[in-house]
Amino acid sequence: MPRALRAALAAGEYGARPADSRDARGADPDVQRDGPEVPGDPEQPLGDPESVARAICLRLLTQRARSRAELAGALERRGVPAESAARVLDRFTEVGLIDDLELAQTLAGAQHRERGLARRAVAAKLRQRGLDADAIDRGLAGIDAESERRRAEQLVDRKLVALAGLPTPVQQRRLVGLLARKGYPSSLAYEVVRQALSSRAEPAADPRDELELPADDL
Repeated sequence: MPRALRAALAAGEYGARPADSRDARGADPDVQRDGPEVPGDPEQPLGDPESVARAICLRLLTQRARSRAELAGALERRGVPAESAARVLDRFTEVGLIDDLELAQTLAGAQHRERGLARRAVAAKLRQRGLDADAIDRGLAGIDAESERRRAEQLVDRKLVALAGLPTPVQQRRLVGLLARKGYPSSLAYEVVRQALSSRAEPAADPRDELELPADDL
C-alpha cells in the first residue's frame, strides 16, 4: 500500500470504507446479483457521488497503485458524474494518493529490470496504464542505450544455458526471437546474439595436435 494512502487511512481523512459504499446508481459493487441491475430502481437508494467516488478509489488503491486515468475509468463505469469524479481525483492527486510520475518511474524500472523489456516495450506498458506522454518520458529516463544493451546481454546469457547442445542456427533463431518479443530492435538483437554465440564457440582444433609424432621424437 502506498505510504500516502496508509497515512490518509490512518488519519481517517477518507475512511477505509464509508458506510455508503454503493456506486452512484445505488448498487453495491461488492454484491453479486442474479440478474441485471435495473436503472432507476426506486428501491435502491442513491449514494452521494463524491462519497461513492472516494470509496471506490480507496478500495482500488489499497490493491495496487493506479493512474489517474485508471481511476477515472473505474468511476465512469460505476456511474459517478464527471464533475464529482474530477473533484475527488483532484483531491487525491493533491494529497499524493495519485502520482502518475512516480507510478511511471516505478513501473518502468520493474518492467525493465525484472521482465527485461526494452524501452519501447516499456513505453507500451505505460500507455496501457493510461499514463500521459510526460509521465512516460519521466519513466523512460532511466532506460538508456547502455542499460538496454546490458539487459539484452543478460537475457541472452541466461537463455543460452537452456539452449546448450542445440545447433548454433537454432540457438540464434530462438535468442533473436526472445529479444524481439521483449521489444529490442533487430539490429541490437542480432549483434548481441552474434557476440554471445561467438564468445561461447569452441576454438578450432590446431591441425598439428592431430599429427602423430614419430617414436624417436617422443
